[in-house]
Amino acid sequence: MKFLLDTHLVVWVTVAPERLSVEARRAISDLDNELYFSAVNIWEIAIKASLQKPDFNVDARVVRRALLDAGYVELPVSGEHAIGVGELPWHHNDPFDRLLLAQAAAEGIPLMTADAMLARYSAPVYLV
Repeated sequence: MKFLLDTHLVVWVTVAPERLSVEARRAISDLDNELYFSAVNIWEIAIKASLQKPDFNVDARVVRRALLDAGYVELPVSGEHAIGVGELPWHHNDPFDRLLLAQAAAEGIPLMTADAMLARYSAPVYLV
């Protein structure tokens, strides 16, 4: 099965694996699953890192390289994804999450997340 990871899972996989739930670890470690990350994840991490908050010390370049080295597939953002954002109901205001949901819907890849609010969307969501 294919999974697109939400940004918090991307961060946890690369810098804090102890934060992953048992279900997330199982899905991520299953060699039959194809794991995706998005340019959106890297963009969100880069923005948060640029704010230089003491509780967020994550380097977007390091995260991207670690994911590529681990065999994750990078999903670029397309115009179709951007249009899909406008078609989503307003259950959630986070622009990064909304774009990730639009990507998941357009690509038919479940968005793996620990954010229960995202499960309210009709886009494919795999709550861990």
